[in-house]
Amino acid sequence: MSTPDEQPTIEDVLARAREASKELAAVLDDPALWEPIWKRPRKPKTDGEKKEELRKQRRRLQDAGRRRFFAGQSRQPRSRQNRIGNAAARRDARAEGIRPVPMRPPPRDPPDRPPF
Repeated sequence: MSTPDEQPTIEDVLARAREASKELAAVLDDPALWEPIWKRPRKPKTDGEKKEELRKQRRRLQDAGRRRFFAGQSRQPRSRQNRIGNAAARRDARAEGIRPVPMRPPPRDPPDRPPF
């Protein structure tokens, strides 16, 4: 790469930078035509919308509470998997004499395929 014969002066460089900064400021001041929804400011909810949302939330939580209550009243026993949650509890259960669930052996390859 060769350098040009005459170098620009500091004044020329500053003048070009000022012009470019004015153009850049004009571009940045223009409002964006499209903005992603996650960057838009939130629209405040009216009082009616807030109350409706709270009404739905209260109803959802009450229904969940009813389901939880009646699940506790159920006479159906819980599954073994739910009774024995972690490894320590499983070991304790085995020590108490509850038979563990036998594991299935891994599947075998068919004999007609080469083993690789």
